[in-house]
Parts: sequence; C-alpha cells; structure tokens
Amino acid sequence: MSDDSETTAVTTSSPARPRRRLPFFARILAAMLLGVIAGLAFGPRAEPLGQLGNVIIGLIKTLAAPLLFFAVVDAFLRTQIRLRSGLIMLAITATNAVLAVLIGLTLSNTLRPGDHLTVSKALATHAQSEMAVPEAKKIDFMRELTNYIPNSVVRPFLDNSIISIIVLALLSGMALRQVKNEQAAHGDHAYRVVEQLVATLYRALEVVLGGVIAFVPLAVFGVVAKMIGQEGFSPLVGLAAYVGVAVLGLAIQVLVVYQAWIVFVSKRTLREFWTGARDAVVYAMGASSSLASLPVTLRCLDRMNVSPQSARLAACVGTNLNNDGILLYEAMAVLFVAQVYGIELTVGQQLLTAASCVIAGIGIAAVPDAGLISLALVLATVGLPLEILPLLLTVDWLLSRCRAMTNVTSDILVAVLLDRFDREGSRPIEEGGSKA
Repeated sequence: MSDDSETTAVTTSSPARPRRRLPFFARILAAMLLGVIAGLAFGPRAEPLGQLGNVIIGLIKTLAAPLLFFAVVDAFLRTQIRLRSGLIMLAITATNAVLAVLIGLTLSNTLRPGDHLTVSKALATHAQSEMAVPEAKKIDFMRELTNYIPNSVVRPFLDNSIISIIVLALLSGMALRQVKNEQAAHGDHAYRVVEQLVATLYRALEVVLGGVIAFVPLAVFGVVAKMIGQEGFSPLVGLAAYVGVAVLGLAIQVLVVYQAWIVFVSKRTLREFWTGARDAVVYAMGASSSLASLPVTLRCLDRMNVSPQSARLAACVGTNLNNDGILLYEAMAVLFVAQVYGIELTVGQQLLTAASCVIAGIGIAAVPDAGLISLALVLATVGLPLEILPLLLTVDWLLSRCRAMTNVTSDILVAVLLDRFDREGSRPIEEGGSKA
C-alpha cells in the first residue's frame, strides 16, 4: 500500500514543466553585454579572457573544414545536382557581388570618409610620391586559378584552404556519383556502403560541432571583454566616419539589395525570412565568421523548410562566393585609405580595385579577420601604402562582425532563392527506389 502511494506521489509530481532555455541569439547578446562590463571593470587585465574565443573559434574552424567536404560529397550522393541550380547560384551571387562593390565605391566617392582622418604630412607626401610613378601589380588570373588546384589530398585540410577543399569535394562527389549511377544501372548496391559512411561522418561532425557551439557565448564574452579592456571605446572616436560609412554600405546591401530579392523574387515575407535566419545572423555577429556559422546556418535553413540540396549548395559550395560583406568593405576601405593620404584614384585604378576585391573575396576563407587580411592584398595590388592598416585594425573587431552577418545573410538568401527556383522547375532526382 505504501509502495502504491509512493508510486502515485512520484507519478503525480514527475511531469514538471520543461525548462525553457534562453534562445541562442539572446545568449550571445547577453554574453556580449557581460563582456563589455567585464572589459570596463578589469581593463587590460581582461586580456587572458580573449583566449577563450581563440580556442573555441579555432576548434570550430578546424571542424568546419571536414564538415564542408562531407556536406558537398553527401549532396552529390543523395541528390542529382543539376547544372541549372549551379548556374542560378552563380547568377545570383555575381549580381550581389557587383552591387556590393558598386555600393562600396559609390559611398566612398560620395561621402569621402577618408577626409575626416588625418595623417602626418610626411607620410602623406611619401604616399603621394609612391603613387606618382606607380606600376600597379597586374593580377595574374591563371596563376590565381592554379593556386586553388590542390596538389595533395591532405594539405588543403591542414592549411584550411577552403577553395581547395571544395575542389576536392566536387571531384570526389562527381566521381562517387558516377560510380553510384553505374552500379545502380546494373543492380549492384555496393555503393550504399560508401554512401552510408559519408552520411555517418557528416552527421558525426554535426554532433561534435553542435557540442562546441554550445560554448560559443563563452567565447563571445571573452573576446569582447579583451577588446573593451585593451582598447576601450576610443578607436571608434577617430574612425567614426570610416565605421559609419562601412556599416551604412553593409546595411544598404542587406536592407535594400537582399530584401528586394526576398520581397520580389523569393515569395516569402520579410518577417518569415528574418525569423528563420535570426539565429545564424546573430551567431555570425558573435563568431565573426561565416564559415564558423555554417552548422547554425544549415540548421536555420532546415527550419525554414529549404531543401537540403539548395541549403548545402548555397551555404557549403557557395560559402566562398557569397562574400558580399568583404567585397563591399574592401572597395570602400581602399578609397578611404587613398583619401586619407590625399590620393585620387583614377577610374582605371578603381576598376582594378573592384577586380582585386572579387579575386581576394573568392580566395579568402571565411574566418575572423579575413577581410582585413585580404584588404592588404588589394591595397598592394592598387599600389597604396599599408602603414594605415594597424589603425584600421583597432575597429576591425566590430566591422568583421558586420561583414560576417552580411555574408551569412547572403548564404541564407541564395539558398532560399535556389529553393524557390527548384520548386518551380523540375525537382532534384531523389534516391530511394525511383528511376534515376
């Protein structure tokens, strides 16, 4: 009897309300706020906290490379990737890239943010004399292209060379798809072993990354505390015009260009799009990396009912094409540097700037500070001095997050558009009993 009553008591008290966890984006925003408070409280002593971010983001970047590889190979094996989808993706990303560069150049030429920052007369005179007889480095397109061709199967993963990894994934995926089609045509199902292995490894990487992502708010707290503790808010004072124009350009790209795609082409409401994309966009702000945001981006696209094929093609294969944030920032920043030194770039030099921005944007791995690293390449190509880069670095911790948010939004947008066109056209050939 006592046992029964005991059981009843346990039974009636057990269905407790499930604890509602704080949404992911809210945890990141809370971590950023706490980081600001800690940075102001501890000052330079908060510097060791920055190592939290280095460890966690480094681990995510390391795991994201093989995730990228297996996601692409898995996409080839599970669905018939059609030429039409690839061409649509290229058309969308090319349009966005051109508009991003044009916005960056137009804002810099119109608002001239570089006029609000002064450098010593000696530095300005030296820079002008260097530009008086410049022979801007020519871009060797064939050399840039061949640099992306991997000469080792392992080296791209060790170097975290995303373009080379994608090349390997495309070659492997196409080869395995061909073998699968040949075996299926003869009634041989040996390919299923490899297919299952790839799917299992892909899922395992997702699980591991999911565990690491749970600690991202801790990384955000550490990085923000370190930055505020070391620099305070002083860098934003002298470079307010630079930051303002960059953020304005990125806002135009997202709120005008991307939202025009959403309203007029995607057949989704703005509320529907931003509700679905919110977690990935805010996560990119904290991680300062669109590549590190890949698992969250894929999760958001799944919640938005975007087909796995469109999601993986846009977010995985297209991750190095959808770098509008970096392209816009570089185009604006190059003219900013020229204006600081009193140098007027010709139309030809600005076109060279646009071309080098595109090449650097495609070749850059979507990792923290990638925009600033590629900016050095673009400045050298155009022939501008690099001495000002350390000054720009003081505010790049903020701009890099804005660029990452733009790039992730672009990834999600392209996936949504691809999904819309795929649903209207013939659907991908899904495996599982139907004729291939």
